[in-house]
Amino acid sequence: MKIIKVLILGITVAVFCVLTTLNTSCTSTKQSTAERTGVQIWGENCVRCHSTPSPAAYNDVDWETIGLHMRLRGNLTAEEAAKVVEFMQSAN
Repeated sequence: MKIIKVLILGITVAVFCVLTTLNTSCTSTKQSTAERTGVQIWGENCVRCHSTPSPAAYNDVDWETIGLHMRLRGNLTAEEAAKVVEFMQSAN
């Protein structure tokens, strides 16, 4: 059951990333952090540098630690990092 959940999440995120990329290239204004969701921030930032692991690969505490590390590496604000971590935790 967990594998199906992860697969569905992966497909959803992939579709969302494609749609976000198309939308971003068609519009000149960028949404503020308050308007963007964790999955949007994740799709715009994390996948630029590396393929991401399954949300189920880590537990909630691990995702918090990873979020702190990647906040610095990805130059994210505290709010952006918190949204990404919340998204990843909700999916595991």
